[in-house]
Amino acid sequence: MELLIFDLDGTLVDSKSDLINSVNATRGYMGLAILPHDLVASYVGRGALALIRSSMGDEAPEADVERALEYFLGYYREHMLDETRLYPGVTEALDRFHSVGKRMAILTNKPVGFSELMIQRLDLSGHFPRIYGGDSFDQKKPDPIGIVTLLGETGASKSGTLMVGDSSVDIRTARNAGVASCGVMYGFQPETFAVEPPDFTVETMGELADRILG
Repeated sequence: MELLIFDLDGTLVDSKSDLINSVNATRGYMGLAILPHDLVASYVGRGALALIRSSMGDEAPEADVERALEYFLGYYREHMLDETRLYPGVTEALDRFHSVGKRMAILTNKPVGFSELMIQRLDLSGHFPRIYGGDSFDQKKPDPIGIVTLLGETGASKSGTLMVGDSSVDIRTARNAGVASCGVMYGFQPETFAVEPPDFTVETMGELADRILG
């Protein structure tokens, strides 16, 4: 593999609690009751606006959604690392890839500023010279624009590129771009692989490193 592209939430980091807490804090601010954790978690992966729009409900006026989104972004910026941690084995696997010169990038639907800050605070900036978020392009995943851009910037071939993610959104993105996909079974939404089957799955990031590096 010439290029490894990673999703962020649910793939590299377990950010579920902080996202859920931030959504429910936002609902509280808007005078709404908290939502069950599993329900909020099912909304994650399509970007901040989609997360808030889903958590507010279809009946919510657009003005309320916009006000809630503004509050959510401010709250989450302050609390996004309260409980968020790297999944076990992620640092070690990334170090292995880095030590042999594998090119790596992050492609997430989280806003790019939040993504860059999170990676910096988790001491992973040296592994990821390229980080693209949900507001980096006109379209979010599963649109292939992020992968296409990375292919152009790195010169990597489609056959030598792998997208690693935890949901059907990531797998569909890879398929739309014509690259291989790996699904991590420990993430937020592995059940969605039934709809979009990845080329292969792994139980840990260490397993992926073993598969690629031998």
